[in-house]
Amino acid sequence: MTVRLYVGNLPKDSVDRDALHEIFADFGEEVSTKVIKDRRTGKCRGFAFVTVPTDEMADALIEKHNGQSFMDNPIKIEKALPRAKSKPEEAATPGSPTASPTASPTTSPTKRSSNANSGNAASGKSRRGSGSSDAVQPDPRWADDLAKLKEMLAAQTTNS
Repeated sequence: MTVRLYVGNLPKDSVDRDALHEIFADFGEEVSTKVIKDRRTGKCRGFAFVTVPTDEMADALIEKHNGQSFMDNPIKIEKALPRAKSKPEEAATPGSPTASPTASPTTSPTKRSSNANSGNAASGKSRRGSGSSDAVQPDPRWADDLAKLKEMLAAQTTNS
């Protein structure tokens, strides 16, 4: 069973995957690294993942390299949490709002429809981080265009 490790506190500049992989080279060839990059800029988002074949190797890697300096930053290594089947990890990232545990799916769509017609159409902003992680969110790359299309559709239906 492979174990995935989270490597955090990487610099936000361009991080070379091979340079990061060299740190873990003494653990063998079966260790793989993946630097997570921003889609638009291509720069590192500040974290990466390292996959190792065994739990014992993961513990040894954490013990040896956690806090080690990489490009003038002390890296943080810990076991990665498993990915959820839906996309709540976007809302659960550090510093972003999360959904309240008492929000029920039956009340969320009602609130969403009233907010979608008044808040987004008037401001033209996307609804990322609205607090309800169980509802489908538009792709942030297209959220502004979607808001403009909704405005155009609303204007067209009121003119008819």
